[in-house]
Amino acid sequence: MAAILLNNVSVWDGDNDAAYAGEVLVEGNRIKAVARGKNQISAEKASEVIDGQGMFLMPGMVEGHCHPSFVGISTNAELGRVAPERHTILTTANVKLLLEHGFTSIFEAASAKPMIGVAVRDAINEGVIPGPRMRASSPEVTATAGLGDERRRHIHEESFGLTADGPVEFRKVARECVRDGVDNMKINISGDEFVSHARAEITTLEDDELSAFVSVAHGYGKMVAAHARSSKSVKMAVKHKVDCIYHCDFADEEALDMLESVKDTSFVGPAFGLVHNCTIEGERYGFSKELAESMHLFRKFEATCETYHKIRKRGIRVVVGGDYGFSITPMGQNARDIGHFVKYFGYSPAEALRCATRIGGGLMGHDGELGVIRQGALADLLLVDGNPLADQSVLVGPDRFAMIMKDGQLYRDPRQRNASAKQVAAE
Repeated sequence: MAAILLNNVSVWDGDNDAAYAGEVLVEGNRIKAVARGKNQISAEKASEVIDGQGMFLMPGMVEGHCHPSFVGISTNAELGRVAPERHTILTTANVKLLLEHGFTSIFEAASAKPMIGVAVRDAINEGVIPGPRMRASSPEVTATAGLGDERRRHIHEESFGLTADGPVEFRKVARECVRDGVDNMKINISGDEFVSHARAEITTLEDDELSAFVSVAHGYGKMVAAHARSSKSVKMAVKHKVDCIYHCDFADEEALDMLESVKDTSFVGPAFGLVHNCTIEGERYGFSKELAESMHLFRKFEATCETYHKIRKRGIRVVVGGDYGFSITPMGQNARDIGHFVKYFGYSPAEALRCATRIGGGLMGHDGELGVIRQGALADLLLVDGNPLADQSVLVGPDRFAMIMKDGQLYRDPRQRNASAKQVAAE
């Protein structure tokens, strides 16, 4: 079994707040040994030795609210108009890009069409295409007039959501998603400011509909993620044991108490990138301040910041991922969330990095063995030219990743980078 020794590195292990000088031995797809200091692990134990040149070694990042099949569209309705064949090809490009940007795992937060996520996940696992570890999702499941229902009476148009009404239909849709082979199912409990007839504080689902859907999903061992912006929708999600509750912007104190009561079994995620870009950087993308005001997005921005300050203090597990994949949130910006957590939610840099690594590993179903550098953990590792504890922006672009390792395999080898640098210097 091949073994790689990474020495002369600054190790941030996902557990401690600070990094330390150390060494890591990888054997197969697992971390065999971790040591503090230099020359603690014999090079004779390795078939390859990589000199990290003092760079920052950290766990691979986990995108916890990922839409790889959101392919630079401007509106939700556009997702239904992309031909399935082209849509799948564009999605394969996105998963490759995510891996190149340091995301070695992604939790799909809804596929834009049935089976795209499943097909891409399988292609990654079979080695047909490069990409992160992936938990594939169903499309967004919604009720008539909910987020994801883009249908019109006067013309047939494909929607990006699967629409159901009443518990019987929700059970059927859930079973169809099981048959498709998904890992996760996504359900929209509340509306959103991007839906004119169902704003964020409107709860679009009935209690018995959510109960029926979750019962089927959990009965088949599938995880459930929910879009829940209204306080009522958050409470419904907790009541029915939803595994990952997204947004929670307008959660009141009762809803926050309920979230805290399940902090060891559930996850939350703000998906803040979209609202950030529409407000703080909207003009850059042609999204005017007036439009953002008319959609109450500045109000949502403030509500999200206030809510996640409270969520952080309550010790609730939060994952990164910000609805990237729209034209206003280009895929590849995903790691900006780490800096957002620090700047807007009050997280320390180490806390924010943990949200993108160790906590995300738990969401992926590998608590304690993914998103950490420990003996026996899965060997998903990044070697970064820079210190993300001091400057989170070094994780945003692909150029600062000297090494990307997923499951013990090198997708970017720092020795090739060093050789190229020497060649340029010689010229």
